[in-house]
Amino acid sequence: MSERIAGSTGDLAALAATVLQPGFVGTTPPPWVCRWLGEGLGSVVLFARNIVDHDQVATLTATLRAERPDVIVAIDEEAGDVTRIESARGSTRPGNFALGAVDDEALTEEVARDLGAELAAAGVTLNYAPDADVNSNPANPVIGVRSFGADAALVARHTAAWIRGLQSGGVAACAKHFPGHGDTRVDSHHALPRIGADRARLDAVELAPFRAAVAAGAQAVMTGHLLVPALDPELPATLSPRILGGLLRDELGFQGVVVTDAVEMRAVADRYGFTGGAVRALAAGADAICVGGERATEADAVELRDAIVAAVLAGELPEERLAEAAKRVGQLAAWTVAARADRPAAPRGDGPPIGLAAARRALRVTGGPAGLPPLAGPAHVVEFAPPHNIAIGAETPWGIAGPLTELVPGTTTARYAEGEVPADPAAGSAGRPLVLVVRDLHRHDWMRAAVEHALAARPDAVVVELGVPALVAGAVHLATHGATRATAYAAAELLAGGR
Repeated sequence: MSERIAGSTGDLAALAATVLQPGFVGTTPPPWVCRWLGEGLGSVVLFARNIVDHDQVATLTATLRAERPDVIVAIDEEAGDVTRIESARGSTRPGNFALGAVDDEALTEEVARDLGAELAAAGVTLNYAPDADVNSNPANPVIGVRSFGADAALVARHTAAWIRGLQSGGVAACAKHFPGHGDTRVDSHHALPRIGADRARLDAVELAPFRAAVAAGAQAVMTGHLLVPALDPELPATLSPRILGGLLRDELGFQGVVVTDAVEMRAVADRYGFTGGAVRALAAGADAICVGGERATEADAVELRDAIVAAVLAGELPEERLAEAAKRVGQLAAWTVAARADRPAAPRGDGPPIGLAAARRALRVTGGPAGLPPLAGPAHVVEFAPPHNIAIGAETPWGIAGPLTELVPGTTTARYAEGEVPADPAAGSAGRPLVLVVRDLHRHDWMRAAVEHALAARPDAVVVELGVPALVAGAVHLATHGATRATAYAAAELLAGGR
């Protein structure tokens, strides 16, 4: 082993704690988190389970800073279908796909700046966003509307704009999932996706947004648990020195913090183990270990910390590499402190909130009379619910029935999951306008069959697509490009006949 840098096992434990970004359970910091902050813990990450409202989050983060003023407080807030800060009601902003559909970089920057100011006011300093993946595979089960789109140049432009906006609001951006999770049919929460593109294709598509992210000054990049044989035929990106060192650091020139996707995800943990994946990621060039979506106890954090220390002592993880990772985390912490001090006031105009205004611009109508005339009275809304997406979270509400009922009293609703659809999905709509609400209709055979059955009985029905509109069905089709509260309300406004 090389000459000791840390000098003692206790110092190694403090370094190991510095590179962890654990989650925890509860709406107040548990005693172990507060204790660890005094013992070297550099970061924590907040999930929906930690959030009641903004005042509560601000109190929570103030409690953390009372223990360590420069603690990095991270969150996974894409401001679209994936929302944590607004998980109880759904995001008041449209997500990436809607912003990509509008294709106004100034708007994207403004939406992200608005989010950054809100998160900063609540004490959050690092956001695991934007999603910089190019959704080039329509069958992708986990990215979809989280991406700005399927065109690499568009995604690159809006990734850069989103980063500029968020960071000007006082919060560090973290572009994900490097080197690109868009061209896959596998969700890395469950298994290891394989990206079969050659290097030329990777340069032209997957890597383009990350080059733009680096150029825009992104403070962090999150790795994807992806096997990309053109870059490394053996190791997933999170564990690959070729990808994290040779490509991200040396070729793309990224100097910020490399954060892993959650190390408990099965794409890595099934093969390398919970702690083995973390140690290998640090050795490969990662600087911070995200954990706690599913493993959020002190025992889990202890297991990781002790495994990192043991790996250094055994010569499996160079101490210099651990010290370098901890140094980068410290540099990010210093950036966040400065950003908080310099944070501008959140800009607000006299018009509607920027999120709703942006969601309105993202609506697209196919077929039917120009302008989509309003519903002739209270409607019957049938919503078809796809399987739960773990990245989005089961707790986040979606659908247009709520806002449409608010705007058109007397509207009725039904919701069906796979295996629950009745023989006549249009039943209950007699004498009423029928609205069929879908998410990623092209990916679900059962949903497509149900919609076709309903349209055969009611060809006048309006189909509202809250996901990727790869399949346009019905005589009148309304695409929102996302299932946030803002996009749902914008769609309901249009159906109700105005704003």
